[in-house]
Amino acid sequence: MELRDIEIFLTLADELHFGRTAERLHITPSRVSHVIKKQERRLGVQLFERTSRTVRLTALGGQLRDELLPAHRRILQALDRTAAEGRAEAGELHAGYTGPWCADLLLRAAEELRGRHPGWSVRIREIQFNDLYGPLHRGELQLQIVEFPVLEPGVVAGPVLLREPRALLLPADHPLAERPSVSLEDLAEVPLLRLKGDHPQALVDVHFPRLTPLGRPIPRGPSYTYWHEIPVLVAAGFGASIVAARSAEYHARPGVAFVPFRDGPTLDYGVLLPAADPAPLVPAFVELLRSLAEGDGGR
Repeated sequence: MELRDIEIFLTLADELHFGRTAERLHITPSRVSHVIKKQERRLGVQLFERTSRTVRLTALGGQLRDELLPAHRRILQALDRTAAEGRAEAGELHAGYTGPWCADLLLRAAEELRGRHPGWSVRIREIQFNDLYGPLHRGELQLQIVEFPVLEPGVVAGPVLLREPRALLLPADHPLAERPSVSLEDLAEVPLLRLKGDHPQALVDVHFPRLTPLGRPIPRGPSYTYWHEIPVLVAAGFGASIVAARSAEYHARPGVAFVPFRDGPTLDYGVLLPAADPAPLVPAFVELLRSLAEGDGGR
């Protein structure tokens, strides 16, 4: 069934009138009738019950309408997005990140995008913990890569790009720093640094738990606002922080140790987008990010 034939069927299912259907589609009523009869012959079922006064969907016709309608909408949206991207010959995307490994991925995708669309560039910026979603809400960014889970009104979660093993960032002289790995239960033995401000409980539960899996309280350490405060507080002996294991490649310094967890979930980083329709080339850029991340094996 061709796309135009589907449009004729769906319009008639909506109007239930051959004349009005023809007017909406700028064709003749005989064309509408011909297409519907052809569809019914091909499918071997009656889609509409027709009399001289009424047109009604049959049960099978209604079922076909309900299944085709959302697919037809997605097809039209995809065509509209592609056309919009084709019309957009030049521009600039604004993207944010919270981890330097996310910045690396954004830079690689930006280079790939420039190769495919020479008139486009990508400007990236670091997002601070005290304003994780503000740049998206204010329209300063078209997308960002951020720690999941995210439960925030006005934004939508895209694909997960990176699943990072976790480590405990500890003072180098802490007894746990001498171990080859740590457990979530070991969090009861060291104060855990906290992020200042109020944040969604789902995010807090993953990154700043109050209890170990067995219910032991986790001591509370000082609070911080920016990432660069964390290794300073840890090196000074004020507490520890749950971080991506890859942080050791970017934030190693005297006085701290990174000890991998042998249990617990990964830290997941995914695409976050405004709830409004995406800007030109954003879907293509998100697909580039996903493809590059998959090529790295999720790293």
